Amino acid sequence: MLVFVTVGSTRFDALVDAALSEPVLSTLRDLGYGQLILQRGNSVIESERFNEESCTIQRHGVDIETWKFKPSIQAECEQADLIISHAGSGTILDVLRLGKPLIVVPNPTLLDNHQEELASALQILGHLKATSIQDLASTIASFEPRDIIPFPPFDGSKFSKLVDEEMGFI
Repeated sequence: MLVFVTVGSTRFDALVDAALSEPVLSTLRDLGYGQLILQRGNSVIESERFNEESCTIQRHGVDIETWKFKPSIQAECEQADLIISHAGSGTILDVLRLGKPLIVVPNPTLLDNHQEELASALQILGHLKATSIQDLASTIASFEPRDIIPFPPFDGSKFSKLVDEEMGFI
């Protein structure tokens, strides 16, 4: 089984470090995840080898592929059995629309804390699981994808109705 971890287009060193940590990797391995793909963005990793453009390594029984950026992460999201992500709105919506199990980790270093607010709201609705860096391994261990409520499909008619109402057409 495959886990895809993404930090988006910025740096989120804490999430990258947590994803490569022994507690997280051992938990993933114990749950049957044998492969982890890590999109690390501009994050710096202590191991010199990980800071190459891309690399593959095995750690704690998990095969790890890591790279900085690709034009699209759509293929990785589609292949993944579990996605762990920063709590950026674009990434969250893309993953939820794919119907993939999603654990989000808001980046507490961002100024306005919007990631925390979005993650919390979507967790209350049952669409994903939100956690902190410190609780990532235990959240993975207790995560039950079957308990996730599917995200509703996009309905463009709602937007067009809103525009029509605002323009006075309705």
